[in-house]
Amino acid sequence: MAKKLSEFPSVPLCHQPTPLEFMPRMSESLGGPRLWIKRDDCTGLATGGNKTRKLEFLIADAIEKGADMLVTQGAVQSNHVRQTAAAACKFGLDCHALLERRVPGREDDYETTGNVLFDQMFGTSLEFRPAGLDMNAEALAVTEKLAAAGRKPYFIPGGGSNEIGALGYVSCAYELLDQIKANDLDVGWIVLATGSTGTHAGMLAGLHAAGSTIPVMGISVRQPEDKQIAAVHKLAVLTASQLTDTPIGVEKVIVDDGYVGAGYGQPAQGTLDAINLIARREGLLFDPVYSGKGLAGMIGLAGQNFFESDKDVIFLHTGGAAALFAYGNQLAENAANG
Repeated sequence: MAKKLSEFPSVPLCHQPTPLEFMPRMSESLGGPRLWIKRDDCTGLATGGNKTRKLEFLIADAIEKGADMLVTQGAVQSNHVRQTAAAACKFGLDCHALLERRVPGREDDYETTGNVLFDQMFGTSLEFRPAGLDMNAEALAVTEKLAAAGRKPYFIPGGGSNEIGALGYVSCAYELLDQIKANDLDVGWIVLATGSTGTHAGMLAGLHAAGSTIPVMGISVRQPEDKQIAAVHKLAVLTASQLTDTPIGVEKVIVDDGYVGAGYGQPAQGTLDAINLIARREGLLFDPVYSGKGLAGMIGLAGQNFFESDKDVIFLHTGGAAALFAYGNQLAENAANG
């Protein structure tokens, strides 16, 4: 049965509405269209990021179920784990996280700096896993083990990406539509990085439930186009079905997988250049895993004249600057050469 978003339990974690800002120097650099940025790097929790919106709904569900700890998983430099750990502290819950050694060939400090340092500051107990495992299954097994030992663990999938967490981006879609109206924008596209699917699926579900036809371009950070479309659509259907009886078609899921590079967490030269460009044009910090790849995709599409030059294009900044420190040498070298 369809419900209003306000009928779902949530807790206050997020600074909202997050700003919607015009980027005049980036727009000039790319020769149009008019570029805007939705600042979900400013959500406030532990340096901010997109997972905070999801956690408002996930933490509420955990509390409702009587949990005394959160269990989740992510890559070593996971923004999601960092924000989940901070949210746990805010509500007096313990946090246990599994970190997948998903990114090869990193510096020795990759597992101690950036997000991992913050995880430790928040008192998170950490386990590392080799690459290639089903990490949600691994984390579920740990959850069951903790429950058998007498704890009351609540499992949160990687990225907070299920039909509960995705409601955070339904909320963002509604918020963004209000800002579009207030600024009298003529939006041609919304562009975002798409990974664990919750942000992308939630945004699509929210726009769909609100009756908006603005298309969303997802720049894949890991998976090939066909797999990412299937995964996003599956979650978008589940999320939208909670809000409307009108089904959401797979044609609304648009993905460009041309900016993945060598793989997850491995920035291509175009990603490094994009991070450098927006830092020097707009004073904004983007990360090399998610937002930077998404930005490289938007810049690449603009260079192909994909966007109409007289339209507004909105990029969703999902945060992640904490991970920059784990890529310090690579970014410093690129900045020096730029």
